[in-house]
Amino acid sequence: MQQWPREHPDDAPPPARASARPVPVLLTQHWRDVVFVHWEADPGAVRHLLPLGTRPDTLAGRTYAGLVAFRVAAPRALGTVPTGGFDEVNVRLYSVDRQGRRGVVFATMDADALSSVLAARALAGVPYIWSDVSLRSGPEGAAGAVRRRLPGPPATARWHVAVGDRIPEPADLEVFLTARWGLHTAHLGRTVWLPVSHPPWPLHRAELRSYRGDLLPAAGIPHPPGPPASVLWSPGTTAAFHPPQRVRA
Repeated sequence: MQQWPREHPDDAPPPARASARPVPVLLTQHWRDVVFVHWEADPGAVRHLLPLGTRPDTLAGRTYAGLVAFRVAAPRALGTVPTGGFDEVNVRLYSVDRQGRRGVVFATMDADALSSVLAARALAGVPYIWSDVSLRSGPEGAAGAVRRRLPGPPATARWHVAVGDRIPEPADLEVFLTARWGLHTAHLGRTVWLPVSHPPWPLHRAELRSYRGDLLPAAGIPHPPGPPASVLWSPGTTAAFHPPQRVRA
């Protein structure tokens, strides 16, 4: 079996900028009013949730489980075909494959547009779930709520985040959690890495004022007992998805 690359930089974050993608663009999306809440997670406790051929990506020996909420505005397939916007809340982990490609693994993805849920599940194998999602932002910060629709297993969440100052130079942890230039997913019996490119996130400090919910346990991730390790907010960015690449098991 192929070994993991020794040069994988476990003690360093990914590059702060995406490399050039000389490949077609399959889909573009504008991500708006983005809330990032992350807790530390034991790599051994979440490894079984990652697709074959990947393992938890770590920074200084630690990995993280995140709850990320945002509005998807003006998505277009192949650069021209509008597919309709929606609100999304995802629970995510961080991964690396044997080729050294680092990415996101989505444990669950709640969205309020059934057509987008069905299309994404069929075409990319990502775990979208049709849910009621409410996101709002204003002078007091960003707040949101999720409630799963039937017939899926029930899960809910509600949160409020206060937004602070712009971060002029993100720290290593902030880069590790947000500078993700692809995602790993299992689809049609194989693991693929789907490259994603976008400008660097404009990030703001934030504070989690309240959180109630069970989205992490519903995704198979024990909810950490302590406070989050990182809370961030961003006004957003524009992302492009590129053709998938196969991951060697």
